[in-house]
Amino acid sequence: YGAYGVEAASENYFGKSAKNLNIAECAMLAGLPKAPGRDSPFNHPEKAKERQKYVLKRMLEKGYITDTQMAEAVNTALDIKPRQNWFIQKTPFYTEHVRRYIEKKYGKKKLYEGGLKIYTAVNIEMQKAAQTEIDKGLRKLDKRQGGYRGPVKHLASEEIEAFSKKLQETLDKNPLKEGKILEGVVTEMQHPGKVKKLTVRMGDARGIITSANMRWAGKAKHAIRVGDVIQVKIKGKIKNRALWKLALEQTPKVQGALLCIEVGTGYVKAMVGGRDFRESQFNRAVQSRRQPGSAFKPIVYAAAIDKGYTPATRIIDTAIVYRDKSGKIWKPQNYGRRFYGPTLLRKAIANSRNLASIKILENIGINYTVNYAKKLGIMSALHGDLSLALGSSGVSLLELVTAYSVFANLGELTEPVFIRRVVDRDGNEIQEINFESEEVIEKSTAYIMTSLLESVVRHGTGKRVRALKRPAAGKTGTTNKTHDAWFIGYTPEYVTGTWVGFDEERSLGRKETGSKAASPIWLGFMQKVLQGKPITPFKVPKGIVFRKIDAETGLLPVQDTKKTILECFRRGTVPTQYTKRSDSISDTEQFFKSDM
Repeated sequence: YGAYGVEAASENYFGKSAKNLNIAECAMLAGLPKAPGRDSPFNHPEKAKERQKYVLKRMLEKGYITDTQMAEAVNTALDIKPRQNWFIQKTPFYTEHVRRYIEKKYGKKKLYEGGLKIYTAVNIEMQKAAQTEIDKGLRKLDKRQGGYRGPVKHLASEEIEAFSKKLQETLDKNPLKEGKILEGVVTEMQHPGKVKKLTVRMGDARGIITSANMRWAGKAKHAIRVGDVIQVKIKGKIKNRALWKLALEQTPKVQGALLCIEVGTGYVKAMVGGRDFRESQFNRAVQSRRQPGSAFKPIVYAAAIDKGYTPATRIIDTAIVYRDKSGKIWKPQNYGRRFYGPTLLRKAIANSRNLASIKILENIGINYTVNYAKKLGIMSALHGDLSLALGSSGVSLLELVTAYSVFANLGELTEPVFIRRVVDRDGNEIQEINFESEEVIEKSTAYIMTSLLESVVRHGTGKRVRALKRPAAGKTGTTNKTHDAWFIGYTPEYVTGTWVGFDEERSLGRKETGSKAASPIWLGFMQKVLQGKPITPFKVPKGIVFRKIDAETGLLPVQDTKKTILECFRRGTVPTQYTKRSDSISDTEQFFKSDM
């Protein structure tokens, strides 16, 4: 029941150390390992009692206890503590990730019998917010794209009472409240065949679903019948009536993941590896390798900044055609299949221009960029071709969040920290994790990337995130045929990544981009975890200078320049040439970079 080892189980079921257990309690725990779920004292006390008696009988046969002790133990009433199952309810993916690490490092015996105390970096409130926003985001997407798939099951009229009685037993422990999602049975309906209002029974309680609260289901809702078991969400009480206001729900099929790292320490404060741990223990935040799409572009742009590019470098966004060694032709396109002509690097990343990114990668070199990605913490194998610029190589969410954290940490790579300390049963500290950081890129490069990624939020594909109303930088990612949607972003406090997709890699649906499907999850989570915290700006390191430039040419403005912007540069890289005309390219370096 989410407890590992005798000591943990003792605390979980009886609220005390294993050394303080009596014979009856010891026998109860000893009967659990064979089937801890089926024989749980919480959920199946009768079966747990049977297993306890069996253990006591074997103890008697082996001479460990007397007849009198056995009789006393059988008749001893056990005080099973209704302890909250933090493992399943709060941090399942996080806890399982830690468990696997400890088992691999110290072995099963030490993990399950060593009485270890493991102190993690998780923040329970942030974890709760992460799970809430993942669930909310996936349900919204499912309603947009999935359609109503019908009831959970159908009950005959004589089965409704038994179903409701069993449900009420659960509700006695966890009462109905606003926001709760559960199953109920349809007992009445207005206008059968053209549903306008449903009455749903949930244990002893009843609620109403109006047509407005099931509109998303479309025509499929008209197939609902009395006796159908459906999923509903509690929206509140109906005024002056003993009824609940309900909305029609269904469990999404799409999956999602979220991972949040604290800037500076590397502490992983929250991690959700999927929609429901009880359905699938596969951790999509660390175990999955999916194409990041445009969420990989900042790595290419950072590599370019270190090769002499600036936010004011102009790239010619035009059609390009490549032929590989086998003769196969590749004609990459921008989203929307348009060409934009001369484009400043800042605008290219803000609007996620594919062709500009490919030209940059071609110029700086594929091998150089692959090695640069490794410096940022990307350890997955990367494709050695130009499709790398578009995020064609599978990476984990943890890797991407780690890479972006280098920008947030002003060039320092800090290894993600899940475990802070491990202490044995005698209080000896057998492992203490002190966060270690290494400067892997220049502070000025990291800041320029933050500034560029702020443009994504202010003016580009990440503009939904502006609702955070505090400094934020990030990048959307959408793969071919919308199989994957990403948003990786950060504030001065936290770096958070979100991913949405199907395990079987199929389309999320038309227009389900990183901006639409993933960034709202990021936004909802960050709004919760930053609520009440002071607004702080991103730090500007030494070596950064700001200059006004011509917004079209990237050169210094002249008197009749129509539009200027204040741009950031590494000292020594500010343009020296002035714009002659609004469409001119003045210096040789700019000309050649524009023609890449």
